[in-house]
Amino acid sequence: MEKLKFVHLTDTHMNAPGADNPFAKLNLADKVKRVFAHIEAASVKPAFVVITGDLTHEGNVQDYEYIRTIIDEGSSLLGVPVHVVLGNHDHRAPFREGFLKEEASEQPYYYSHTIQGVRLIGLNSQVKGQHHGEIDAEQLAWLEDTLSTPAENGTIVALHHPVLSINGMPGDHVLANREQLGNVLEGTDVIGVVAGHVHTNNVGTYKGICHVAATGTAFGGEAAEDNHFKIVDFCGYNVVSVYEEGITVQTVVMPGLQEEFFRFPVEALMAHN
Repeated sequence: MEKLKFVHLTDTHMNAPGADNPFAKLNLADKVKRVFAHIEAASVKPAFVVITGDLTHEGNVQDYEYIRTIIDEGSSLLGVPVHVVLGNHDHRAPFREGFLKEEASEQPYYYSHTIQGVRLIGLNSQVKGQHHGEIDAEQLAWLEDTLSTPAENGTIVALHHPVLSINGMPGDHVLANREQLGNVLEGTDVIGVVAGHVHTNNVGTYKGICHVAATGTAFGGEAAEDNHFKIVDFCGYNVVSVYEEGITVQTVVMPGLQEEFFRFPVEALMAHN
C-alpha cells in the first residue's frame, strides 16, 4: 500500500530578474512556476516537495530572497512544505542570509524532517569552489546517529551529487566519497536517495538502495557526437511514491521545444571547477 507521494525537483538555476549571468535571460524561475502549476493541475497531491540543489546559478543574497518568494508561492499553491538542499552553484552564506533569513555562515546546511512517518534527510554535498561533491565527516557522524533510530515509514535522503555514474559524464560528477556514504546508509531504514547535478534522469541501486538522479527544471544535458555534451531546453520532475517495500519513480516531462541551447567538449566539462 502506498504510504505517500513526494515530488523531486532539481537544478533550478534561478536568479532574480536582471541578474548578470548567461542563464538569467532564460527566465528559469518561470519554469519552476510552471512546474508547480503543472503539479497542482495534475492532482499529484504530494506530501512534500524536495529540490536537490543548484537553486541558483552563482546567486547572491538578492537572488536567494527572490528564490524564496518563488518557492513560497509554490508551497502555498500545493499546500505542502518545500525543502531544499545546496548544490555546487549555490553559496552557503548568501543562502542563509537571503533564503533562511539567518546570520550569514559557511556552515553546511543539513537537516531531518518527518512528514507522515517518512523521514526526509537533507545533506550538503557541496564543496566550496569545486564541481565535485563530498559529505563531510561532521555530516556522516550526524547521519549515522540519526539513522540509528528508524522512522515509521522509512527514510529518504536528498543531496545534490549522485552516487551513480552517468553515460557521457566525467567521473567528478558523482559523489567523491560515495562508498563512505553508502556504508552509513546500508542496513538502515533508507529506502531511497534523490539527487541532481547531472541534468538527466538516472535510476539504479547502490548497496541495495534505490538512487535517483533527476533532470533539471532549468535545462537537460546529454551526450552528443564528436565527444561533446549538449545543453537542451528541457524541463521535468519526478513523482516518487513510497511503499512498504521501497519506492517507485515516475518521470514527468513538461511540454517544450527541447531545442539545443549550446554544446561544449567533454574535456571542458572535466576541467570545470
